[in-house]
Parts: sequence; structure tokens; C-alpha cells
Amino acid sequence: MIQNKTIICQDELDYEVSRRRTFAIISHPDAGKTTLTEKLLLYAGAVDIAGSVRASKNQRNATSDWMEIEQQRGISITTAALQFDCQGYRINLLDTPGHQDFSEDTYRTLMVTDSAVMVLDAAKGIESQTKKLFQVSRLRNTPILTFINKLDRPSREPLELLDEIEQVMGISPAPMNWPIGNGPTFKGVYDLRTKNVLLFERTHHGKYKAPVQAHNLYDSLLTELLGKDEHTKLIDEIELINVAGATFNLDNYLEGKLTPVFFGSAINNFGLEPFWHSLIEFAPAPGEYKALQGSIQPTNQNFSGLVFKIQANMDPNHRDRVAFLRVCSGRLEKDMQVYNSRLERNVRISRAYRFFAGEREPVDEAYPGDVVGLVSPGLFSIGDTLCAGQKIKFNAIPRFNPEHFCILQNIDIAKYKQFNKGLQQLEEEGAIQIFFFKDNLRKEPVLAAVGELQFEVVTARLRAEYGVETAINNLTFTCARWVEYDPKAEKEITWPSRCKLAYDRDENLVVLFPSKWDLDYCQEKNPQLVLKELG
Repeated sequence: MIQNKTIICQDELDYEVSRRRTFAIISHPDAGKTTLTEKLLLYAGAVDIAGSVRASKNQRNATSDWMEIEQQRGISITTAALQFDCQGYRINLLDTPGHQDFSEDTYRTLMVTDSAVMVLDAAKGIESQTKKLFQVSRLRNTPILTFINKLDRPSREPLELLDEIEQVMGISPAPMNWPIGNGPTFKGVYDLRTKNVLLFERTHHGKYKAPVQAHNLYDSLLTELLGKDEHTKLIDEIELINVAGATFNLDNYLEGKLTPVFFGSAINNFGLEPFWHSLIEFAPAPGEYKALQGSIQPTNQNFSGLVFKIQANMDPNHRDRVAFLRVCSGRLEKDMQVYNSRLERNVRISRAYRFFAGEREPVDEAYPGDVVGLVSPGLFSIGDTLCAGQKIKFNAIPRFNPEHFCILQNIDIAKYKQFNKGLQQLEEEGAIQIFFFKDNLRKEPVLAAVGELQFEVVTARLRAEYGVETAINNLTFTCARWVEYDPKAEKEITWPSRCKLAYDRDENLVVLFPSKWDLDYCQEKNPQLVLKELG
């Protein structure tokens, strides 16, 4: 069996594990997730000037939205990995897509993080996508911090928002600060830990850290600054929260039973500094990972890691593919020989990179909690376990079943090779699946995806990254299944008239159905068939 290149000092490994913090930021679209990510980078000292999700000509784009299509649309399409150091910690921050059409990417990311930040819109509260992502986090009891954003706009009452978190999410909310004002009157927060009133000043486009003034809650100067009625209301609310509000308990948070709640405005940088410090303080160090052979502890001397994402063309100069790996135990080293459990053979890790969104730099080593990129010459796939010292295999990362289908046409036949290469590499990323109809003379690919917006991403990326113009013809199918049956009984199969037979790239038979009714009808009429989900 492949051994680690060098012996690791256990104290060194323990220390490196203890200072890692790996977390994802999740939300419903437009709750301000990417803006919050950018501002956390500002307060962590990772950027000097905060970017903008929708940048004007004089503003740069958000750091985490590095793809051209993301910058054009002002939305996150793929998870961005950002690694940096802050206050002695090595931070691995993963900014996930909020749109439901890209939820599969977010789901995979949540499988490799140790905690999460849930961002809520103060006017809208808990929205559908936030609820789904929260439920995914609960599968692993992932600790969650909540940031209620956009207090600079007219918002719902704080107590109402806390009650909604408890009722809808089934988790106890513990307020860590309290907003002062609402919408245009929002001036700052009361920090329930330090018992200070923090009043913030706006900066130009929120590019820089917001200056803050700290006051005692009963300071008479606050009456002048806030007005008598607003000051009295604040005192009453704080006294009520101190009596009736849930108290933060670190153990309950780490067990996923309680979420500390912070109020603020990411666009204006109000309330961000105490939130960032609390995030670093509360977020757990890397934990154990479940493998078929049992739990793997991060401080285990043997290296192991899980590939959770493939990204093509991150470097336009080289058009390479990058496999994103979460280090789960031991130490990853440059030029290390590791065992790929899917391929059942050894591979060499010649180059590994740390990422800051679209930027990269080579690394010689990485420790549990780190998310690194491996140049992938076709040897890595999503869900691969890489290990040394002992053969293990981590639990599989499930795929979502596609619900949307289309035919993709290559408009320029002269670019046949670029078209096929682009489709193959984009399929490796796991956002789409590709089939070919069984009875068609023309081998035009059928794309299958969780969300329709994925098709627009494919056409935009084929154009931008491969120079290929394509057109989409949407199909009316809503679900698909792999099919297994005894070839001797093929003549006895009764296929519903509206279904369509196809093959995947490995020549496995797939049947596409226009509705769940057709699927059930097919199974009823053909009990000898084995219909497997594509997830």
C-alpha cells in the first residue's frame, strides 16, 4: 500500500488541524450571500477594497464571482473556494450558488464543510431555497450561524424573524446582537455579549470598513444620537431579550441544536466586524469523516481526501480541469503517490493549488479542512476517495435526479471537435448528464439537468470557453431512469407511447418519461424491469 512521503509529527498535525476553519455560506437568491462573502474578506484582511456583485464601470466584480457569466448576470453559478489566513487561522470559505438550478453544486459543497453561515433577508425571512439548504445541513448536524441581512431596508420585526427560525427550521435561535432602527433609520446594533451599543458610519459604496462608535446602553449621549423614543424602545427591547431570549450555548451550537443570530447590513458593513470575530471563534475545527471502513479522524496520520467538485477552464491560458479536494486526514504533499479507490490504482499528485476564487497559487502541503485544487488529466471524478497508508472509501456523494431535458445543436459543424470536447469536460463537472436517443440517425446530445438555467450556462460557456455556438430545443420530459432487464424478455416489454429510449456515454439504456404517471405506468406494465434513478 502507498505510504505517506514523510513522517508527520503528531503535535504538528494536531496544531494544523486545530487552526483550520472550513465553512460554506448558503442562502436563497438575492439574500446578499455573495455581498456578505465579499465583506467578510474585507474584515478578514483578505482584500483591501470590497467588490460589488453588480459592479459599475468604476467598481470591480465580487471576488467570489470569477466566471464571466457570473459577472454578467450578477449571480453565483458555481461554488467559489477562497483560502486565506486570518488571526492565526487558515480559513477555507466556500461561497455557494443560491439559485435552485445550481443546488446540486451547493449540496456537494455542504458535504465537505464543517459549519455553515445561513443568510436571511430581513424583509423576507426564510425562503424556499434557504429551507432546502438548511435541511441538507441538518443531515450532518452541521453547526449553523445565521446572519439576518439588509436591515438598511424596511424589515420585519426582529422577534418575528427569530420566531420564524424556531418554528420553520426547528432550531433554537440565540440572538447575539440587536438592531437599532429599521430601514433608513438603521444605525447599528447592540452587542449582547459585550453589552455595547455599536453605531456605524456609512462608507463610499461600502468599499471600506465602517467606522464604529461604542456606547453604554444607558449613556445619555445615545438619547441625543438616537432620539428619546428610539433610545427608550431599544432599552425596553434589550431588557426583554435578556429575560426571554435564548442564551447562546457553544455545545448546543456545535451539535446543530442552536443557531447564534446576528443582525446587520452587508452592503453597508453594519454589524460585520463582531459577526466575523464570532464566526472565527465559534466555528469548529475539522471533524471526522464517514467511510465504508468506519470514521476517519482528521488527526489520523494517514492521508485521505474527498473530491467533491470538478471545474473546467479555470485558467483560460491552459484550459485545464481542476478537481477540488477536501483534505480529510493526514497531510497532502506535492508529488505524493495516492490510491484512487474508484480506479483501484495509484496516481501521482504532481500539482496542488490553493484558491482565492479564480486566482490560484501552488502549495507544497495541505492539512485536514483545506480545500485544494488538483490538475485533473481525466483521472479524478466527483466522489473519488484519495488515500495513502490504508485503503478506504468515503461514503458516496449522491447526485440529484434531472428534471429538465433538451437537445443541444452544434450550429457550426466545422467545430465538431471543440463541441465534443467542451461537452465532455462540462459533463465531468456534474451539473449535466448527456444521453443520445436510441432511434435517431443524427447523434445530437440530449442534456439532462436539475434546473433549466444549467442549459443557458452550458451554451454560454461553450461559446466563451470553446468558441462553439449552440442552440437549445427544450424537451417535454420530466424524469429519467436507467433500465435493466433480461435481454431474452425484451420483446415482452411494453413501452409507454410518450416515453423515449436513449443511451448514456457508457452505452447504458436510459428511458425518458414525460411525467411521473408514465413512469408508474411503465413499471406497472413491466414488472420485470429494474428502473434506477439517475442520482
